Amino acid sequence: MKFEKLNQLLKDKNLDAIIILSPYNRRYLSGFTGTSGALVIANKHKILVTDFRYTEQAASQAKDFQIVKQSKSLLDEIQKVILSHGFKTIGFEGDLISYQDHQSLLNEEYELINVAGEIERIRMIKDPYEIDIIQRAADIADETFDYILKITRPGMTEMQLNNMMEMKMRELGATSSSFDTIVASGIRGALPHGVASEKVIQSGEMITFDYGALYNGYISDITRTIAVGQPKEEMIEIYNIVLESQLKALNDIKIGMSGVEADKIARDVIASHGYGEQFGHSLGHGIGLEVHEGPMLSAKSPHILEENMCVTLEPGIYVEGLGGVRIEDDVLVTKNGLKRFTQSTKDLIIL
Repeated sequence: MKFEKLNQLLKDKNLDAIIILSPYNRRYLSGFTGTSGALVIANKHKILVTDFRYTEQAASQAKDFQIVKQSKSLLDEIQKVILSHGFKTIGFEGDLISYQDHQSLLNEEYELINVAGEIERIRMIKDPYEIDIIQRAADIADETFDYILKITRPGMTEMQLNNMMEMKMRELGATSSSFDTIVASGIRGALPHGVASEKVIQSGEMITFDYGALYNGYISDITRTIAVGQPKEEMIEIYNIVLESQLKALNDIKIGMSGVEADKIARDVIASHGYGEQFGHSLGHGIGLEVHEGPMLSAKSPHILEENMCVTLEPGIYVEGLGGVRIEDDVLVTKNGLKRFTQSTKDLIIL
C-alpha cells in the first residue's frame, strides 16, 4: 500500500524519482535501520545507497532494494545513480536537506523538486503491521505503570523512579524509552516538560509520569498523574477536570474531524472550568516511528482525521506554584470512533 501511494505521488508531482534522506522515511519505505544511507525510488526502481559498513545489513533488511555501495560521498553517489538512470525530475525532502547539500545535488541534467512532508503524509495512515507494533509498545507502557504503582514512595527522587522505569521497559522488551521520561512531582508538575530531576518526592504531592516505550522502531506515549499521600483539594479538582476533558475527547472525536475541531472538544471543557489559560499546549499529535508526527490535534492543525491514524490525547492543567495534571492515552482512529492502545486506569490513585 505504501508504494502504491508513493507511485501516485510520483505521478501527481510528475516525478521520475524521489530521494529519501530522512532516517525515519528511509526505514519506513525500506526497512533499513542503518544510520547512513539514502533511497532513490522510481516507478520501476528501488535503490538503497549506503557505505561499506552497512551493505550486508542493507541487503538483509531491504530485500526489495538494489544495494549500491558508495565509493564517494553519499550525495555524489546519489547523483551518480540519478544520472546513470537518466532521471530528469527528482523529488527531494526540502525541509530536511541543508542549503549546502542542496547545492551539491544540483545538476543541469535534471531538476530538483521540493516534496517536503509528502512521505510523512503517507506515514500518517498506519498498516496492520504498524498498529500491532504500536500496541505492543503501549502494552509495555501499561505494564510499566503497574510497576510504578508498586515502587513509588515518598523519599525517592524523580531520577530514581526514571531509572527504574527505564530498566523495567527494557526488561519488558523495549529498546529504550521513547523520549526523555518526565517525572514531575509537587510544584514541578506545573512544568509540562519537567524531565526527571534529583528532587525528592514528598508525601501529599502529585506526580506526573509522561513516558513511553520504543519497540521495534515504533513508540508509545502515555501520561498518568498519581498522588503520594493525600493531595490538596484544588489538585483533586484539577485532576477531575482534566479527566473530564480527556474522556470527552475520547468519546466525541470522530473520523473526518479536523485537528482543530478535536482540540476544541477537550479545550472547551477545561476553559469552562476557568483553567483555559493553564492548558497551553495542543491536545495531541500523531505517533509512529517518531514521538511527534502527523496528524496534529491543535488549534492550528491542517489535518483531517482518517481511519488508522494513531494519535495521542493529552489535555493538561498547569498552575505555577501549585502543580499540574496531565492524562494521556494513545488511540487508533477507526470508523466507529477512537480505540485505546493504552489501558492503564485513569482513576485518581492515592498511594
